[in-house]
Amino acid sequence: MSSASSSRTGAATRAGSAAEPVAHRAAPLDVALLALAVVSVSSSAPLVAATAAPALAVAFWRNAMAVGVLTPFAALRHRRELRGMGRGGVLLSVGAGALLALHFGTWLPSLHMTSVASSTALVTTTPIWTALLLRLRGQRPPALAWAGMAVAMLGVLLLTGVDLALSPRALAGDALALVGGIAGAGYVVLGAEVRRTVSTTAYTYVCYGTTSVLLLLTCLASGTALGGYSGATWLKLAVLTVTAQLLGHSLINRVVKGLGPSITSTALLLETPGAALIAALWLGQTPEAVAYPALAVILIGLALVILADRRKPG
Repeated sequence: MSSASSSRTGAATRAGSAAEPVAHRAAPLDVALLALAVVSVSSSAPLVAATAAPALAVAFWRNAMAVGVLTPFAALRHRRELRGMGRGGVLLSVGAGALLALHFGTWLPSLHMTSVASSTALVTTTPIWTALLLRLRGQRPPALAWAGMAVAMLGVLLLTGVDLALSPRALAGDALALVGGIAGAGYVVLGAEVRRTVSTTAYTYVCYGTTSVLLLLTCLASGTALGGYSGATWLKLAVLTVTAQLLGHSLINRVVKGLGPSITSTALLLETPGAALIAALWLGQTPEAVAYPALAVILIGLALVILADRRKPG
């Protein structure tokens, strides 16, 4: 999400769907591919922070470039499916795309306001908000999930307290990242519903297309420059698209059927320390010492939420 996750297709895969089989044995190839996927999505936040382009423009181009790559596959292999998605499937996919645009439109700017570690930790609280949304739909999270949410929120309060002491700008960045995580949860819930009957390619094509259009309109309305970048900046945008937007998410979609959504989601919690490590080595962004306990508390809380999901019957 961070990426997001995306943020972001990876987040939808983390939630899984009712149609996905439960994994019984982890194949070595799937484990290796999942490790590569974690590295790929972990590169998202540091790449965005290092790219000399407006955050909204980065959000637009990573989605628009992904749509460009997906177009031949959608046109040649999924044309009939796209035509027969039905009004409900299209509306849900468009809604997911709108939430994904909000996710990117809030999270990516936060990376220029607060540290990569703080921003990534806050945006990957998506599982908490997903559980709350599912509760509103009638599903009852177990007690362990509520405990995990409470622990993670304690970590959020500790982390935002640290950033408030550093600067109001960092605190504003934290708030944007948190909104990005909440928007990512809505994207997860809608995406999981659509993917019960629609293939990943068809869904992501409509979703990414919607996200690109909305972000383009936002960039035009705000006067955000969409061009005139250096060759190095365009290269970073291309790398971001290939690694985080396509490679990472595609591998997640590939392994989740073999490993199951719970194992995949648990592994993707490593995105936060992964992004922090890359940012420290590449950008020299070392979090304040007092931030480490808060980051650890958030990860513990998220792990409890995922563990509760794994223990659910069915």
